Amino acid sequence: MERLIQKLTKLENVGVDTPVFIYHLEAHEKYAALTQKIFSSMENGKWQGITSTITLMEINVHPWRVGREDVARKYEALLMNFPNLNIVNIDRDVARIAAQLRARFDIRPPDALQVAASLTMGARGFLTNDRRLSGLHSLMDIIVLDDYSIS
Repeated sequence: MERLIQKLTKLENVGVDTPVFIYHLEAHEKYAALTQKIFSSMENGKWQGITSTITLMEINVHPWRVGREDVARKYEALLMNFPNLNIVNIDRDVARIAAQLRARFDIRPPDALQVAASLTMGARGFLTNDRRLSGLHSLMDIIVLDDYSIS
């Protein structure tokens, strides 16, 4: 766990993929201790997190689906006010970079948008649990959560 925090701290600016937030918000049994440490270190300013409005959409699908508007609003407020987390709007520049990423690396649209948003903010790494994104290593350090989890 400490090895991951040291890596994030060294990278300084790190994109954070939606599943990392979902694991944390839902206290996922396998990842809860790890995500607690991740978000605590970000909150304390050891590194800057970057995500996009795609995360806002994705973390709120389930609460809206089950009629829990209160939870959706809570998640939104938490995300929008989290210390040392930059939330990037998807604009034309992000879309253009995402298209280039999709053309070059054949990644899914949400992933391309998340990575593109992170790149526009100077991210040197991307924290995910999707090994398919490892092909982006020529652009940034791809950090796969499962490589650091305690099974």
